[in-house]
Amino acid sequence: MGFYNDVILPRLCDLAMRNKELTPFRERVIGAADGRVLEIGVGSGMNLPFYRPPVREVLALEPAPRLVRMAQGASSDMPVRFLEASAEAIPLDTHCVDTIVTTWTLCSIPQAPAALAEMRRVLRPGGKLLFAEHGRAPDESVRWWQDLLTPAWRRFSGGCHLNRPIRSMIEDAGFRMDRIETGYIPGPKPMTFMYEGSARPN
Repeated sequence: MGFYNDVILPRLCDLAMRNKELTPFRERVIGAADGRVLEIGVGSGMNLPFYRPPVREVLALEPAPRLVRMAQGASSDMPVRFLEASAEAIPLDTHCVDTIVTTWTLCSIPQAPAALAEMRRVLRPGGKLLFAEHGRAPDESVRWWQDLLTPAWRRFSGGCHLNRPIRSMIEDAGFRMDRIETGYIPGPKPMTFMYEGSARPN
């Protein structure tokens, strides 16, 4: 699995994230960011070209070395500093960022509650968590497929869970929702139920 995880999987992730259906989500989420931004799971850097003022700096966190190297080649008008680290142990001081961005990341973090607790720690009081994620669907028939497929799916998709309840995960970590919108985008329903919104620490 070493060659697959280190070489093939990063390319597959990059290819999947080039889906044009995801571009409007990126535009809205990144467009709402400001100040010092921490992006969780920057991947191959697909979001970096979307950052504009009032963003001052982007801290791009990514645990996969090959994806970090790919992201370093992405264009951005903002200063970007890469952090090769895990979201469960963010190497930043408490209350030091204004905005946190996650896009299609919470599905694959091994210990998502710990990562969300870390996000809350580094986010300043009054700061915001901006997110676009896929996760658990409202339809029972779709949830059945999500639960059935997830054990095999996560083995070859970098740990991606199709069935994580994104809203409750964020709220259980001590955030309150400012805005949330949900719905399917085109594609297989078990993979395409989206959550988009913003939240602030309680």
